[in-house]
Amino acid sequence: MAIENTLSIIKPDATRRNLTGAINSYFEKQGLQIVAQKRLQLTKAMAERFYEVHKARPFYNDLVNFMISAPVVVQVLRGENAVLKNREIMGATNPADAAAGTIRKDFAESVEANSVHGSDSADNAAKEIAFFFAEIELTL
Repeated sequence: MAIENTLSIIKPDATRRNLTGAINSYFEKQGLQIVAQKRLQLTKAMAERFYEVHKARPFYNDLVNFMISAPVVVQVLRGENAVLKNREIMGATNPADAAAGTIRKDFAESVEANSVHGSDSADNAAKEIAFFFAEIELTL
């Protein structure tokens, strides 16, 4: 098993409801360590750059507007197979399809307001982490 880093974002719907600690407990109880974390308000330009991969999709503008609607918590999770483990802990994108006990089943308001984002591959995790964090901000 490989020790990996992955990016996690606690989205505006969850920060508005003060769920940061509750969500982070899911990660920590499953053995992921939070090695970097900050709360910030994304600008439109930041959200557009971060989600640029989705620019041609019909939901892109709504996603950008949602992600700038309130502060987010960006963080780096570390652990064995962190990318896959984080995705399992988050649950399916659509909370109606998410397994019981996952973050999205327990906290998401809708497909769009699904409380968390997580990297979908090790390569994307590295890119997404570098978008928000300098190497010096990552603790061992």
